[in-house]
Amino acid sequence: MTIVRLRAEGPADALAIRQLLAEAFAGPDVRLPPEARLVEALRGSGAWLPELSMVAEVDGELVGYALLSRVEVWPGAVPALALGPVAVRPARQRRGYGQDVVRAALDAAAELDERLVVVLGTPAYYRRFGFSPAARFGLTSPWSGLGDPWQALVLPSVDGSDDPVPSGEVTFPPPWSQV
Repeated sequence: MTIVRLRAEGPADALAIRQLLAEAFAGPDVRLPPEARLVEALRGSGAWLPELSMVAEVDGELVGYALLSRVEVWPGAVPALALGPVAVRPARQRRGYGQDVVRAALDAAAELDERLVVVLGTPAYYRRFGFSPAARFGLTSPWSGLGDPWQALVLPSVDGSDDPVPSGEVTFPPPWSQV
């Protein structure tokens, strides 16, 4: 039986995460992929939330990764989160590790009473977590024109309150311009 350990990344995980992202997003170019550069740039920014940088570990090997970082909804600079990148080591794909690490990140965000998460990704994959088109919430971004891949998820409030979901332009911190 395989035991998956889900946890926030620790200081010693940075290199392993970089390698995982390099493998997962490898292309014909041998340079570090933009997703790995994004994570490294976010680590040095105010958008970095270390408790929401989640890894899946099997037998001491990092096999999956999901990051939630700070974005804002304008007007009002309402705090929200962006999901991405999400990655699974290629040799370990199709075993549920991606789903596990995304759920762990979303659960950790809900425990911190975060309310809104946005993602740009495959709708069929992200709908399983409850994401739906961001346009339904009145959320726009540089990716709004892509339609269904621009998605949002409202997390339950810790105290059960039903606060309104912010609507407006989602702004991303400068490191996102690399992607």
